[in-house]
Amino acid sequence: SDKKMSPRGRWFITGTDTDVGKTYITAALAAGARRYGTVIAAKPIASGCEPTDPTRDAARIAHHAGHAPLEWALAPEAVSPHRATLSPPFDAHALGHWLGELAADTVLIEGVGGWRVPLQLPPRGPTVTDLAHWSGGRVLLVAANRIGVLNHTVLTAEAIAQDGLELYGIVLNNGTATSSDDVSRTSNLEDLRSLLDVPVVTCDSLDLEQPEDIRSAGESLWRRLTCYRSP
Repeated sequence: SDKKMSPRGRWFITGTDTDVGKTYITAALAAGARRYGTVIAAKPIASGCEPTDPTRDAARIAHHAGHAPLEWALAPEAVSPHRATLSPPFDAHALGHWLGELAADTVLIEGVGGWRVPLQLPPRGPTVTDLAHWSGGRVLLVAANRIGVLNHTVLTAEAIAQDGLELYGIVLNNGTATSSDDVSRTSNLEDLRSLLDVPVVTCDSLDLEQPEDIRSAGESLWRRLTCYRSP
């Protein structure tokens, strides 16, 4: 159906890797969703940042959602959460409760790293997959438009399906740094659309200091992601 659908509901934003632009896309989606009602944009776990850092991911996405930063645990070291000194220490029950308390017309929860990143020490520790389950809602996948994106995106899409969650759409991010002679950038969108049966849309470079541009980009993302689907 071509019936339009609003961003209302719960969304988990994950990536094919770290540094693919999840925070930029989440910020845009948060700003773009505000015309549809109340918005919360949270980053439950982040490493490599301090609670006083005004440019940390949680602060950036919260700013564009229109509220104070929402985060559950931070670590100063830029390493996987299972190797980081999270404060407070990891507690699955407490984190699940915290996530459940997030309530708005649109709730956006940004993951950490990619889909299989461990949150606690292996072998039986939870991963970002569990974080997505606890967050509830549908999954949006951010991928960087560069060589290798086809493999990374298809593998992640397969993993999301195997884990029993709905991959709702993919944002191919043109704003990440790549080699100037990466010719794959001209064909990756077409190829991903032929390889996957979910909406694949692009997003160009975003400047988080330009709120109108961020809002406009977010509204455009929602229109293109949701015009494929009926409620």
